[in-house]
Amino acid sequence: MVATFAQRGALRHAMRCIVTGKTGQIATALIEAGQQRNLDVVALGRPELDLAQPADLARAIEVSRAEIIINAAAYTGVDQAENDYAAALAINATGAGAVARAATMVGIPIIQLSTDYVFSGDKYGAYTETDTAAPKSVYGQTKLAGEKLVAAANPRHAIVRTSWVFSSSGQNFLRTMLRLAETRASIGVVGDQRGNPTYAPDIAEALLDMAKILLQPKTSATHTGIFHMTGAGETTWAEFAEAIFQGVALRGGKTAGVKTITTAQYPTVAPRPANSCLNTTKLQDIYMITLPSWQSAVDRCLGRVLGPVSL
Repeated sequence: MVATFAQRGALRHAMRCIVTGKTGQIATALIEAGQQRNLDVVALGRPELDLAQPADLARAIEVSRAEIIINAAAYTGVDQAENDYAAALAINATGAGAVARAATMVGIPIIQLSTDYVFSGDKYGAYTETDTAAPKSVYGQTKLAGEKLVAAANPRHAIVRTSWVFSSSGQNFLRTMLRLAETRASIGVVGDQRGNPTYAPDIAEALLDMAKILLQPKTSATHTGIFHMTGAGETTWAEFAEAIFQGVALRGGKTAGVKTITTAQYPTVAPRPANSCLNTTKLQDIYMITLPSWQSAVDRCLGRVLGPVSL
C-alpha cells in the first residue's frame, strides 16, 4: 500500500489525518498503522481537542492542518451510560456533530465510528445499512443520534459501524478472558448472543484506506453514507472465548474452561443485542475492503500478547 497521493509535478506530502479518542483501541491502532505506512496520523484529545467545548473545535482542527478527521472518540461505558445519559449524549451525539460541523467549516471530510448497538438485535440474519435502527440502550441511542448529527453537518462523511472490537491493549473481551484465566479454572460466557469479533488493527488499516479514497478528487457520492465494517465470520461470545483459549494453549499460556450460559444468567444494566451481526457487502462493493477472519485476528492478537505458538 502506497503512503502518499498522486504526484503533481512533485511528490505530495503524506496524508494528514487527525484522530479523536486519543487512548482508545482504534485510535491507538490508527497511530500505529499510520507509522507503518509513513502517514501523518495524529491523535488529538483533551485539552487540544475537547468534544465538550464545540466552540473551540474548528480552530483546533484548522491549527492541526488536518486533511481528514476520524472521530473515534466515544463514551463506551455501555452499562454506565444507562445512568449517565447526559455525559454519553455530550460525547457520542453532540460532540460528534460538533466535530463534523467543524470539519465542514475547514473543508475536510469526516469518518465517524459507530456501533452494532444502534440495532435492536431482534433480526434473524446480518443487519444491512438500510435496516431500521432501533437501539435498546442509552449507548446505542446516543451513538445513533451522533450518526444523524454527523450526516446532517457534513456532506463528506462516512459513518462506519463495527462490533465486538478487541486488541492487544485496552479494555476488551480478549484481554478480559486472559485476565480471568489467571484466577479461575472455569468462566461462564454467554452463548446466545451472536456477532462479528473485529480486530482494532484491521479496522485501522481499513479506515486509512477509506480516508485515502475520500480525499481523492474524483470520489463519488457513493463513498459517503453508512458502512458496516467487521471481521469476517460470526460467532458467539462463548465460542469466541473458546477460540481465545485454544490459541493461548498453543502458546503455553494459562487457560480456563468455558461454561456456556444464557443472557438471562448474566444480567447487565444495559440490554445487549442478541444479534450483532453486520453485513459488510456494501463496504466490499464500494471501497473494495474486506477484513480478515476473526479467527486469524485472534491468532495475530495473541501473538502480540503472548508471543508465537510453542513448538
